[in-house]
Amino acid sequence: MQLRQTAGLAVPLVMASVLLAACSSSSSSPSTGSTATSGATSSSSAAAGLKTGLKVFVIPKNLGNNYFTTADSSKSGGAIAALETLGETGTETSGTAATPASQIPAIQAAISKGANALIVSATDPTALCPTLNAAMKRGITVVTYDSDAPGCRDVFINQASTAQIGTSEVDVLAKELNQTGDIAVVSAASSATNQNAWIGYMKQQLTKYPKMKLVSVVYGNDDPTTSTQVTQGLLQRYPNLKGIISPTTVGIAAAAAVLDNAKYRGKIALTGLGTPDSLKKYVSDGTIKEFVLWKPNDLGYLAGYAAVLAASGKINGSQGQSFSAGKLGSYTVGADKTVLLGPPFVFTSANINQFNF
Repeated sequence: MQLRQTAGLAVPLVMASVLLAACSSSSSSPSTGSTATSGATSSSSAAAGLKTGLKVFVIPKNLGNNYFTTADSSKSGGAIAALETLGETGTETSGTAATPASQIPAIQAAISKGANALIVSATDPTALCPTLNAAMKRGITVVTYDSDAPGCRDVFINQASTAQIGTSEVDVLAKELNQTGDIAVVSAASSATNQNAWIGYMKQQLTKYPKMKLVSVVYGNDDPTTSTQVTQGLLQRYPNLKGIISPTTVGIAAAAAVLDNAKYRGKIALTGLGTPDSLKKYVSDGTIKEFVLWKPNDLGYLAGYAAVLAASGKINGSQGQSFSAGKLGSYTVGADKTVLLGPPFVFTSANINQFNF
């Protein structure tokens, strides 16, 4: 079975136990040999020469965000599930706001608690580096996932091709608008590495649609209230607005709630990166026709495997290295010490009810 294809983007549908922004600045090579294999056990980890008993801290942009809960938790099959499979101790910790000021103390606390590895979704590409570089000097492995800090990590787990994510959202919106009209972007934080990289590719892709004009990029900081306010502000400032892209799971849900009324529904198109559970209502009533995402739990699981392999000296981020990530299959390290999870999915009314996350 496959999800429907967007312009220029083939989107396979894998019926895993669960699927699940936002949200990278590095280009990366695709994974290879993605045939599923049975998960490793702690004893097989030892046989493979992996260290066990490592203390690994998973540090998302912020706590209380369903996207990261799915990416990180043991229950959803995320990063901590991978760590447990490999005989490690995994702990999720972060601040409550998606800002460096909130995230850095959590990183520092993890270091002080004897972390062997850190798995971090960076709230800023440079602000975290003094702290992460200090961790690396102490022999602590640093793996970034979801959002990168290129200058201060061992490996980056990229959820999908940066170019694919950015261009696919523009293609979806262009199809809905017949390639014509003013559009805007409701982003997360202005400093978010992945958001800015995706928006960069959106701007490039818009050159293919000369009758579509990007009139504004606003920032909701992955906060529902702020995202709601900036969306409302766009509607007031741009009465001829025809479409919105929100490449963040918090932002698209907030924007959908604003547009979910007779004044806007069916008149202003909305797409972006979202989770099925948060958007089913809006897809059902026509506020959203299509949106895009990858599998966050698989992203976290892959990051967990990579952290243990790196901490065990089995990979060092060299381009061309191949490794097994248990049930996810085999992957190859690409340029810039980056590992690519795979292509994003497109969700529509025809398939959204098949997923729960």
